Amino acid sequence: AKAIILEFSKPKHFPIKQIYNLYFHKILPGIGNKISKDSAAYTYLPESVNAFPEGIAFEQILKKLDFKVHKTIPQFFGIASIYVAEK
Repeated sequence: AKAIILEFSKPKHFPIKQIYNLYFHKILPGIGNKISKDSAAYTYLPESVNAFPEGIAFEQILKKLDFKVHKTIPQFFGIASIYVAEK
């Protein structure tokens, strides 16, 4: 079985990392609060992205589940990653 997984990642390089952090931690929650009137409505996304293993850590989890990781492809300057694996 082939698995193709698209997940958010955390960019590592200047200035994308700084722009991403500003948007994800300040601007997005503010917009979400104005739209939904719920201050927690858009704070879960940055928290879940920060908690999710990425890169080699996620590849190791896939390997422990008996997947062979074929490749990891960073997308959008590292904001997301595509993991391609097969069991």
